[in-house]
Amino acid sequence: MSRAMQCQSCLPWGSWMQRSLSGGRGTRGVHVLAASVPGTAGSCFLRKILRASSISLPRGYVGYQGGSGENPVHPSSSRHSQSQLRNVASSGAIKKHQKSLSAWFSHQPNEERQFGPSFSLDAVHVDPVIRESSLEEILKPSPDLTIQEQLQQPCRQVISLHNLFDVDACGRQVKNVVLYGTVGTGKSTLIKKMVVDWCHGRLPRFELVIPFSCEDLSHSHAPISLRRLITKKYQHLRDVVPVLGASDLKVLFILNGLERLNLDFRLAGTELCCDPNEPVPPSAIVVNLLRKYLLPEASIIVTTRPSAVRRVPAKYVGRYAEICGFSDTNLQKLYFQMRLSQPGCSGEGSRGGSSAEQENLVEMLSRNLERHNQITAACFLPSYCWLVCTTLHFLYFTRTVPPTQTLTGIYTSFLRLNFSGEVLDSTDPTNISTMKYVAKTVGKLAYEGVMSRKTCFSEDDLQQCFEVEMKTESELNLLEVFRSDVFRFFLSPCVQPGKEHTFVFTIPAMQEYLAALYVVLGEKKTLAQRVGKELSEVIGRVSEDVAVVVNIISKVLPLRFLPVLFNLLKIFPRYFSRLSGKERDAIAHTMAEELFKEEDYYNDDVLDQINSSILGVEGPMRHPDEAPDDEVFELFPIFMGGILSRRNRAILEQLGCSIKNLAAFEIAKAMKKTVIRKSHKGLPPSELMDYLFFLHEFQNERFTAEAVRSLRAVNLASVKMTPLKCSVLASVMGTTCHEVEELNLTSCNLDSSSLRTLFPVLLRCKALHLQLNSLGSDACQEIRDLLLHDKCVVSSLRLANNPVGEQGAQFLAEALAGNRSLTQLSLLHTALGDRGAEAIARHLAQNRHLRELNLGYNSLTDAAALRLVEVAKKHEALDKVHLYFNDISEDGKQALHSLRMDRDGVRALVFLTAGTDVSDYWSHILSVVQRNLPFWDRDRVRQHLALLLQDLESSRSQTANPWRKAKFLRVESEVKKMLGKLQDGTL
Repeated sequence: MSRAMQCQSCLPWGSWMQRSLSGGRGTRGVHVLAASVPGTAGSCFLRKILRASSISLPRGYVGYQGGSGENPVHPSSSRHSQSQLRNVASSGAIKKHQKSLSAWFSHQPNEERQFGPSFSLDAVHVDPVIRESSLEEILKPSPDLTIQEQLQQPCRQVISLHNLFDVDACGRQVKNVVLYGTVGTGKSTLIKKMVVDWCHGRLPRFELVIPFSCEDLSHSHAPISLRRLITKKYQHLRDVVPVLGASDLKVLFILNGLERLNLDFRLAGTELCCDPNEPVPPSAIVVNLLRKYLLPEASIIVTTRPSAVRRVPAKYVGRYAEICGFSDTNLQKLYFQMRLSQPGCSGEGSRGGSSAEQENLVEMLSRNLERHNQITAACFLPSYCWLVCTTLHFLYFTRTVPPTQTLTGIYTSFLRLNFSGEVLDSTDPTNISTMKYVAKTVGKLAYEGVMSRKTCFSEDDLQQCFEVEMKTESELNLLEVFRSDVFRFFLSPCVQPGKEHTFVFTIPAMQEYLAALYVVLGEKKTLAQRVGKELSEVIGRVSEDVAVVVNIISKVLPLRFLPVLFNLLKIFPRYFSRLSGKERDAIAHTMAEELFKEEDYYNDDVLDQINSSILGVEGPMRHPDEAPDDEVFELFPIFMGGILSRRNRAILEQLGCSIKNLAAFEIAKAMKKTVIRKSHKGLPPSELMDYLFFLHEFQNERFTAEAVRSLRAVNLASVKMTPLKCSVLASVMGTTCHEVEELNLTSCNLDSSSLRTLFPVLLRCKALHLQLNSLGSDACQEIRDLLLHDKCVVSSLRLANNPVGEQGAQFLAEALAGNRSLTQLSLLHTALGDRGAEAIARHLAQNRHLRELNLGYNSLTDAAALRLVEVAKKHEALDKVHLYFNDISEDGKQALHSLRMDRDGVRALVFLTAGTDVSDYWSHILSVVQRNLPFWDRDRVRQHLALLLQDLESSRSQTANPWRKAKFLRVESEVKKMLGKLQDGTL
């Protein structure tokens, strides 16, 4: 281990704070390149870069910074070679190369396609801040700055990507640039953008750009020449390669991910080679290019992580540059604006209102960033900006059934984009993958935090988690690489006042994801379990060899005890396999316990919690001295289920975190005895939504069908049913075909598109509660189609307190005429008016099954009410019509009072009285009033209650029966009590 690494390893744990903040020091400046966005300052800045890049040193001069000397000056090329170069350049070779590179580097992974068909790297890009650095700064610990102090630092040493090869402070031309940054700062995306810019003529400094992936080069050890290597990767350049060393063609080599290569700059390790035709190992080609011994006139840009910067000796480096990410909140806002405002971002099925929703989303996010909350610290890293955008897109613009994504899938894909194929340290013989190391160490910290309900971690917590099992030099080296390259990606300093010297997970949900990964991977083991597993594997391997030996000896010597000994050796692995089964039962038990914690029953559902963590909570900020709310970790069990899905297990396999099919099967089998059994008890609406979301994340259709089959009543009242939640509900309930006794969607912010998404589920519901959802005529059209469907089983439909209106009443009347299942319909307080009631009356005669109709509080007059009652008298099944709280006169009241159930076959519930007696339904009417009072006009309710009171007093005076008088007095007292509470404002 180098002396520099030894010195860093001796630093106290406070140095974690220093190293994690070094990226943002002095990076307040803003540099944005948004090439395809008209009207921005980017185009003006680009023109300045182009003018600046046209000034260059004489072509015969080649130099670089470093060491005690410089390369000798080479003579200029002959006119013949220049003519040949012009011919080659004018030919289609380089143009074909540009076209091929542009197609390759413009290709976006599947995760990017969600942002709309117009999204592309060439059209939308925000450059991260790049700061000029030096080897001394890399080796020297940075000052201990908080996040707020970083944001307030003035702009110093900021350099743009297009100016990296400008002359240095001493006036020497820079040829080799080392561009470094921690995981997630945007190195690979920046290089992609650089290549695309060159392909489109926005990088005129270079006539040819040749990018190489160091990961690709690391897999090949066979000797190969530089020219053969180039033509092997880029066949279009076979006509250009012969003149590389013989002309003054301005070439840029890009070496992305240098940490993947083990380079040896000692002459004893890598011999000198200046012949581009000589076959040598790929690592030797890279070393000699950086030495400027091979193609000395070529420019080279290397990207790497901080731990590998020292692999290139300083004398071969002309400029060090550090990518600092989005250390300015203006860059973060611009990134979100571009990502979330793309045409088509909200999906194909979205309506015109989606544009306003996108703008509102960006505005809320910007306000939260301005508060310098923890999300501002997270969005220092462009990778986390991507995660925030992807999560918001999932929350707001998912409308397909089933949803094309899962939240667990988003986080797993996010880790794949940053760590796919990565090993923590290419020089370490164990070759442990970065994510496997993270799951073992950071996952342990995350799990212990979840179990102790803690999100802030001290340096002692980190030391206990990371250093407690340090035993070898290799483990210490791995820890140092992790601290340098990866630590800042997962943990960042807390921004809460008084907690600046503690750490939190960069995104809160990442703590729960890593805790879930830690448990599902089986890393949560006791010492006995760890020793037992290792011993079992050793004995299992030995028993295979012993079997061969026993078979041979038993043929020569009749020793009967040898097979017995062999069988004894097999006992331990079998016994340990039973213990493994117990471990999987424990995983299922942990999942069930965390999923149904009673102390979390009345929290918001997890999707609303994620939304609040990103967009913040509107309203006054919490006082620093105010006690914080208890930490909630309801995503933890959901992530556990999501990680077990087949797709996520396949992605985690690529990251070096293997979860076997048998293990997933046994955990799912154990879950049937725990999760499904515990779900049988009644769950509050928000917890039930979490349970449905868990089933969606688990992505196991057979398990979900068995779980849903036990749900006969689904109560989601007051859960804000976003398009995503509607899609989840429709997808989960769609795994079975059983009838649902009751679906309560009261006050769930439903609209016509929500009903369209839920249509297959609504068909199977016997009792359907849709009160308080602002459902207008468009929604009533969907309800009409629902009730006229031949598979509809809805028998009770409640639409109270919705703005149905006259047009909506027309649609519902058409539904009544053709429906065969509905027996109860409540249209209480739905603004029908006389015309709406008349539309229902016209179609009511064609209905044969309706038994109860509620048209209370709809401003009906005598004519409409009496017309409706006349039709009801002739109806075969209808026996109750609710008409209370309507504008019915005294004459109308007398006409309705004269109705008799035995004679007319229908009862009209209008007042609390029935002639000279109290109505049998007085308590029902008053309970309806009390239940709906928060949503009704209180003055109008007060007037109606006063009329009811007068009617009670009048009827009481007309009876001489003392029993009836007592009943009247009781009801009068209830009405007076309600009026008193209305007057005092306590009801």
